[in-house]
Amino acid sequence: MFPLLPDLRRTALATSVLLAVLAVMQAAGVGPALVELLLIAAVLAVGAQTVLLRRALADARTRGTRAALAEQQIQSLLANAPAAIYFRDLDDRFVVANDTAARALDSTRTSIEGRTLDDLLPRELADRVRAAEVPVRAGEEVRGEQVMPHADGTDHTFLVSKFPVRDADGRIVGLGGVTIDVTDHKRAEQRVLDAEERFRRAFDDAPIGMAIVGLDGCYLQVNEALCTILDRTRDALEGTSVQAITHPDDLAASGQAIDDLLAGRTTSYELEKRYLTPSGEPVWVSLHATVIRDGDGAPTALLGQVQDITRRRDDAGRLQYLADHDPLTGLYNRRRFEQELDRQVAELQRYGPGGALLVLDLDHFKLVNDTLGHNAGDELIVAVAQTLGKRLRETDIVARLGGDEFAVLLPRATREEAEIVAAAVVRDVGATISDGAPRGVTCSLGVAMFEEPLITGEEALVNADLAVYEAKEDGRARWAHYSSELYDEPRMKTRLGWVERIRSALEEDRLELVAQPILDLRTNRVRQHELLLRMRDEHGRVVPPGAFLHVAERFDVIQEVDRWVVGRAIDLLAEHRARGEEGLVLEVNLSGKSLAEEQLLHLVEQRIAETGVNPANLIFEVTETAAVANMQDARAFSERLRALGCRFALDDFGAGFGSFYYLKHLPFDYLKIDGEFIQDCLRNETDRLVVAAVVGIARGMGKETIAEFVPDDQTQRFLRRQGVDFAQGYHVGRPVSLESLAAGYVPAASSAAGVVVSR
Repeated sequence: MFPLLPDLRRTALATSVLLAVLAVMQAAGVGPALVELLLIAAVLAVGAQTVLLRRALADARTRGTRAALAEQQIQSLLANAPAAIYFRDLDDRFVVANDTAARALDSTRTSIEGRTLDDLLPRELADRVRAAEVPVRAGEEVRGEQVMPHADGTDHTFLVSKFPVRDADGRIVGLGGVTIDVTDHKRAEQRVLDAEERFRRAFDDAPIGMAIVGLDGCYLQVNEALCTILDRTRDALEGTSVQAITHPDDLAASGQAIDDLLAGRTTSYELEKRYLTPSGEPVWVSLHATVIRDGDGAPTALLGQVQDITRRRDDAGRLQYLADHDPLTGLYNRRRFEQELDRQVAELQRYGPGGALLVLDLDHFKLVNDTLGHNAGDELIVAVAQTLGKRLRETDIVARLGGDEFAVLLPRATREEAEIVAAAVVRDVGATISDGAPRGVTCSLGVAMFEEPLITGEEALVNADLAVYEAKEDGRARWAHYSSELYDEPRMKTRLGWVERIRSALEEDRLELVAQPILDLRTNRVRQHELLLRMRDEHGRVVPPGAFLHVAERFDVIQEVDRWVVGRAIDLLAEHRARGEEGLVLEVNLSGKSLAEEQLLHLVEQRIAETGVNPANLIFEVTETAAVANMQDARAFSERLRALGCRFALDDFGAGFGSFYYLKHLPFDYLKIDGEFIQDCLRNETDRLVVAAVVGIARGMGKETIAEFVPDDQTQRFLRRQGVDFAQGYHVGRPVSLESLAAGYVPAASSAAGVVVSR
């Protein structure tokens, strides 16, 4: 306990100390609500003390019993204050000091009353403190921030208020002090400043454009990288609205993305858009934006990151052009033209028949190269391309399919219009040829109307190709129509001509195989491929399978073709095995007529025994719509191959009526879901139900599923979620040559998605 002071003096001292505490706390940044609360408490406490003191004086005159109670109240108030509060007399001795002051100066004691600065501080520090207090002893109040040693051994930062304490006569009797430890507050403040500095440096020095945009759409802050991208100064950008420099065609998408972000429908957005430079030149950028929110979660601004992708877009455009166009003529190439054909077929299926396909090639074009040289041949090809461009409308699509073969798509043409165009093309191209080619070089053209029930654009090309051959057989330098009646029954001569072509291709080794990758959706690895058959005609041009396989099937040449394909597949597996690559798995298509052929069975058994290849790497694929003449013989055939270790896949599952009959009688390992149910399954509920049903059947029977004609990544992800095991289609990868397969190619359509090719 400290010596008892006169009661009124203590009340004045308490009032002064409390007011000083509140002033220091306000300077330290304590919240106004807390300051107000403490102020009310202080007023109430001091008021209470005043009342108590008055009563104590009255009681003292009569009983002298209340003074001690007043002193206890004041001591309780001081002891619980968050600040260090003390009073030293003129001899530098602590007369009053609360617990907070004691802990700051000597952590081993709970009271420092009666001790001096020299008792508690090193002499040098005590002298420094006294020197700073000279103005106080002269009657001035001193406030400020000081860094001083704490009893815990570290330096702390304090907000200090020191003031003279006077007696009733106004004489200075000592020194009062209020000190608040703001070390944690200063450290937190420094952390905020450091974070703000790091953000400022990261923002200003970022190699990509950075911007803070207000909710009104105006730039609040930008960095130099963004100024460089947009070719504007910082002063010109800050205060300008984003909309004012956005390309008009991109305003809607950009505005919708911002609306979704501010409404909370998205947490961020990314888009590619165009800004306009002061000269009006568009700049393509990749923009990523997020919301900056306040402490209550309300949006206050947007933070945008901008990268200049103009060059990348230009390069992508050039690469896309090269990928889509023939380098010699500038016309569409076969790949792009097939896409246009598929689009036409989709329109046909949606809106009904309409349009025509023209295919033409130059008869005896080899004469030009042989007699005049390849440069003359190229010049003639270019001249024909220019003639087609002049003859046709802008809405018509022209392509060079390869060599001297061209194709024209007339999207809305009627039969009469297609015939007029066909006659004009034959006439005009013929005139062009006669100006620069030897005698005998002419043009033959085939017309296929989009009237038949087409499945793919390739089938349309086959029909037009058949019509071209019809024109050639009728004397060349003319055009011919394709019709299903013409090619299904009567023209036996034409059919027999195709049989001879197929036999010649077998004898002259003009059959070819290409490999289409099949993606394992569970591992994202390509571990097997389907072998697809192609044939080259006498001039080296590729003939699609739809042009000759039905003839081979009709006239029983298909068994010879199947034996050639199977033998080549086993050779390919053996070549990989010789290089130490055992992982290649191949699917081989078999005709229904081959499913009971003893000669094919012996070939497989003999070649596998000779080469030592793993039979499980050979999968025989049977089309669900193929006609199997004798199911008992087919079952015995397939079970023998199954016992050998080979596997089977049922192709086009769901396309016909024999699915479950085949599934019951033949030992299939895979069910290939027909592409008709895959291509539109994201939009068609029936297709989704079929997919789910096939997956359920396959799982129940312990079999795996393969989805055909997968068109895009979104469909691929849907199929994976449905439990489909494998995916196949142009999105996964287009067919490639066997040379590319041996070289370990990565499917172009999927390489960016992390697809791995097993070898």
